[in-house]
Amino acid sequence: MISLKSKREIEIMREAARRLSIVIQKLKRSVRVGMTTYELDQKAEQLIRAEDAQPAFKGYRGFPATVCTSVNQVVVHGIPSKRCKLQTGDILSVDLGLIYEGYYSDAARTWPIGRVSSGAVELMEAARRALFVGMAEMKTGNRIGDISYAIQTYVESQGFSVVRDFVGHGIGRALHEDPQVPNFGKAGKGSKLEAGMVLAIEPMVTAGGHEVEILDDSWTVVTRDHELAAHYEDTIALTEQGPINLTGPQECKGSSE
Repeated sequence: MISLKSKREIEIMREAARRLSIVIQKLKRSVRVGMTTYELDQKAEQLIRAEDAQPAFKGYRGFPATVCTSVNQVVVHGIPSKRCKLQTGDILSVDLGLIYEGYYSDAARTWPIGRVSSGAVELMEAARRALFVGMAEMKTGNRIGDISYAIQTYVESQGFSVVRDFVGHGIGRALHEDPQVPNFGKAGKGSKLEAGMVLAIEPMVTAGGHEVEILDDSWTVVTRDHELAAHYEDTIALTEQGPINLTGPQECKGSSE
């Protein structure tokens, strides 16, 4: 059942998202070559608690860390590790969330580590822009499928693929709420969009095929063909005036962080 948020609830979620945005900005500045993903996770938890919030992921369904750190061919849910050191040429997808006054906020970014290949840059940019292409379809009266179709069409026009096994979602008092928001589908299908919906739209884009596998740790999702993957996500509220990107830029198409 889809939960429509009141104006007061959206204001609380806006504040949760503002605090998460601060965490992301500070975390990005701390990333460096040679840093372990474990160190990044420790920093993320420190930053979230400094914002008078709680990590949303730590312990969620047994996840052992504050942040998902997904490097190169890892699509999502990478577990931070003392053995994983960031190297020049890597791309790092960071997915994290927090809880503030009982409400969740969720976002993901993919960052280059040092100098990366032109192909990696194009992949990251396609994933980032796909989020805003999808957000542009988040209008009262449209359907979830309009968001899904727009993301898929844009990503495939750039020569990349969208992951089908993992999708976006509603968000609010729970991290994952109805409805699901796939990054592929048919326009005009799915739940109708209404003011008060808050969605986590999150394109997961691969340089090769869309097929993925889950590693033996039961969390880490990798591309089956070992091609690079990029992940972008924002928490977006639909109001009577249109969509508001709570965790990122307001523009619907192509904007820098």
